[in-house]
Amino acid sequence: MSQHFTLLIVGGGAAGVSVANNMRRQNASIAIGLIEPSEKHYYQPGFTIIGGGAYTLKQTTKDEKDLIHPSVTWLKDYAESFQPDENTITLRSGEKIGYDYLVVCPGLQLDWGKISGLKETLGKNNVCSNYSVDHVEYTATTIQAMQSGTALFTQPPMPIKCAGAPQKIMYLAADRFRKKGILDKFTIEFCNAGPGMFGVPFFAKALLKVVADYGIKTNFNTNLIAIDGPNKTATFEVTGSDGTKQQVTRQFDMIHVTPPQSAPDFIKQSPLANAAGWVDVNPKTLQHAKYGNIFGLGDATSTPNAKTAAAVRKQVPVVVDNILALMNSKQIAEGYDGYGSCPLTTSLNTVMLAEFSYDGKVTPSFPFLDPRKNRFIWWWGKTTGFPWLYWHLMLKGYRIDIPHLESYAKKFMNEG
Repeated sequence: MSQHFTLLIVGGGAAGVSVANNMRRQNASIAIGLIEPSEKHYYQPGFTIIGGGAYTLKQTTKDEKDLIHPSVTWLKDYAESFQPDENTITLRSGEKIGYDYLVVCPGLQLDWGKISGLKETLGKNNVCSNYSVDHVEYTATTIQAMQSGTALFTQPPMPIKCAGAPQKIMYLAADRFRKKGILDKFTIEFCNAGPGMFGVPFFAKALLKVVADYGIKTNFNTNLIAIDGPNKTATFEVTGSDGTKQQVTRQFDMIHVTPPQSAPDFIKQSPLANAAGWVDVNPKTLQHAKYGNIFGLGDATSTPNAKTAAAVRKQVPVVVDNILALMNSKQIAEGYDGYGSCPLTTSLNTVMLAEFSYDGKVTPSFPFLDPRKNRFIWWWGKTTGFPWLYWHLMLKGYRIDIPHLESYAKKFMNEG
């Protein structure tokens, strides 16, 4: 074993970088290691508005090296396997790394191969996906070029990163068509493997009004299983009310595909995973169910919350404070309530800010504003305010308590 850290972190995305830098702010002396193979870091919440043509990939991209505190050791490699009984991790290079405390947050795996033919046609034949960093700008190019036809937008079975993203790009496309005066020349359909518009009924009802306003057709219990790009056909498995399944093939002129998603394979195959393959943690403390010195947060955990950067923002201080408590032989706390946020882009200048916690409880940060209303202020937040908070506060290890901003927001709204 060549290296040993007081705190070792697997994953250098929003969760991993935030934990590393937050812990460094709380404790200036402990040895922190971060395992992350990628040299680029992406602000993934911005991918929707890239696809909508209102943002660029460059605006969402920074070098990983510029985000990690210089006192944190960056291990630019892949985590290959876990040996929790030995408090070690083996890297793809074969090197074993030791730790006193471990945080696991590698993000989700995009399972492109689960849709037959998708890999071969993605990024051409008007087959788009905002979930691909290599093809997200192609979505914008395709939407801009479209003048008429059938546009399909798909959503796979849950869980996925940002459950609202598959429909957010649909609204941006529809609004762009409307602004060009050609919306009536399109047939737009939402093909969702799930049973409804959104997992939280409070917001689902409001979103149905958005759908009706654009004239979008909804197809629920409709799961994309195959795609033929050159012939522009998509095959869906449709589940009837009686549970029977049938395959239906549809023609399209454009299709935006959200791929199925799961925990990374190296997590599924590890002793840290539950039966479904997720990092098995307590939903309130984020401590591993079996190994007390291991914590998990972000998209790869078993917690039943929305998998968003906003959830990570709330999870980071819980993980850091609980590790510090263990270091000082104190009790850990149940600090995470399942908070997540999904800024639903309903047009090219409005957003519905959906915030909720476990069991779909609606938890608006600004309760004096109806969270079901589409507002320009949240569009500004989506395109300007939230990215600034992400890059300059959250990733740098500061703790953001948005409710403290309520009085300022209320004053702004009253004056505006």
